[in-house]
Amino acid sequence: MAQSSVRGESARPRVRRTGELGWDENLYEEGGEPVHTAGSDHGPAAGDTSGQADDDTSAAPRKQDRGGGRGGRRHGGGGRPRRRRRILRWSAMVLALLILGTAGAGYLYYRHLNANIKKDDLNIGDDKNRAPAPKPNAAGQTPLNILLIGSDGRNSKEDQKLGGAKDTFNSAPRADVQMLLHLSADRTNMSVVSMPRDTLLQIPECTDPHTDKTYAASTSLTMTNDSLGRGGPGCTVATWEKLTDIHIDHFIMVDFAGVVSMADAIGGVPVCVDANIYSHTSNGHGSGLKLEKGTTSVQGKQALEWLRTRYGFEDGSDIGRTKAQHQYMNSMVRQLRDNATLSNPGKLKNLAETATDALTVDDGLGSVTKLYDLSKELKKVPTDRINMTTMPWVYSSDGNRVLPKPTDADKVWRLLREDIALDGVGKKKAKERTSKDPAAADDQIAVQVQNGTRTDTLAPVGGRASTVSALLTGKGFTRTTADQTTATAEDTTLIRYPSADLEGDALRVAKALGVPSSAVEKSADVSGVTLVVGADWRDGTKYKAPKDDDSTPSSAKLDKGSDTGACMHVDPDYTW
Repeated sequence: MAQSSVRGESARPRVRRTGELGWDENLYEEGGEPVHTAGSDHGPAAGDTSGQADDDTSAAPRKQDRGGGRGGRRHGGGGRPRRRRRILRWSAMVLALLILGTAGAGYLYYRHLNANIKKDDLNIGDDKNRAPAPKPNAAGQTPLNILLIGSDGRNSKEDQKLGGAKDTFNSAPRADVQMLLHLSADRTNMSVVSMPRDTLLQIPECTDPHTDKTYAASTSLTMTNDSLGRGGPGCTVATWEKLTDIHIDHFIMVDFAGVVSMADAIGGVPVCVDANIYSHTSNGHGSGLKLEKGTTSVQGKQALEWLRTRYGFEDGSDIGRTKAQHQYMNSMVRQLRDNATLSNPGKLKNLAETATDALTVDDGLGSVTKLYDLSKELKKVPTDRINMTTMPWVYSSDGNRVLPKPTDADKVWRLLREDIALDGVGKKKAKERTSKDPAAADDQIAVQVQNGTRTDTLAPVGGRASTVSALLTGKGFTRTTADQTTATAEDTTLIRYPSADLEGDALRVAKALGVPSSAVEKSADVSGVTLVVGADWRDGTKYKAPKDDDSTPSSAKLDKGSDTGACMHVDPDYTW
């Protein structure tokens, strides 16, 4: 951080404005008096909106004055300090404002907070399962995808006290909370999709960046929370990218102790239950959560118990737990935005200390400046456009685990990939995809055609792969072959490709058949361009694309960020 020159021996160094962190370039003046630019009467504080009501977060914040003008005036030791604004918004976790209270030690404290933040590699999976980055919209804006991970690591004394069993000490941590946060390109809405920890799926090959140990890809369906123990959070990121084909820009991870300390620093998070609850069974199961009916502000260990409660909420499954986690997160966001006590420099400093110490992030978020820049982007979304849901799911064959629900889960991932808001507001028709990799000549594109016309009630159409293969050959795709293996089941016709260098070829095949580009997807399950003729094309030689339907599946119920009346249903067997 650069320092400006000063006049006179009694002058103290002035901390210069750095990047987007948000403190004024004339923070310290001669005589050591701080200039409270964040609370001045000449313009909005960093992260606030210009002339907007406190609830309006749609407008972009106005930049502070620099150099000349009122923002650049000098104040001597006898000058009258500028008055503060009446409230600091939730993005006041911008640690520049904390530095106002640390006088000449500001820069050292900034470095201290940076040192608190733990960092790890973003994606440690093999390259073939990595999703392509989204393309900017017409305004040059791109969406942002952040994976939120809650670790059940039990490797510290603090975590052991908060629920770690002695026999699991020093065992591999598990990702018991996984939520994908999608921030729209235009920053008008946010979608958060949880994946139940009991979800069974394929985990890709991952290499631990610290030990160089390689964990082979799972050969059978494996619980998704195991991904964290296969080299770190970068493997959880890789698992999500393999499943969803959504490029993940960042991750943020917190453990048991971090949840407790954050809830304490905020001053508690209001949650609601529709009856008295005690999450405890005769054989020792349950989180221990004990609350009276109604709304309670939980903090410390009680906040952790809320987030871990399974026995006592809804049907006792992990699905009820994810709903409780949504309620907690929505309430915490409202608390941070509305809580005027965060204007207290001491409490704000404590929150900054706690937040930086509690988090593990990827290198792209590994500084106070970068975290602040992220908070500015997140605060642009009003609470009524924050939508949370759980990945559509079905029970596994034994009834003890869950699987992504065919079609519905894929549709949710597609909506996120295409940056379509889950609440359906402001929906715009997606443009046809293009590829940076140009397609080869039609007669040079190898295509395999599979029969996916089988359904739950209908047998597959015999010879369908051969019929469509002949159709493609007649259109000039002379390297087309029909897969003669057993027919599969796909509700809609799809075109899959294994790697970015074949995306252009796959899109060319789609265009030739009249298949929408949204039906073209990257897949690790194919070795070349593969056309799967679905149940929506059981006959005829002309494909009729289904009507554009970008509505959120009914199986993905939305929890709204603005819903202050949300209340968890308590299983009658767990009341007192």
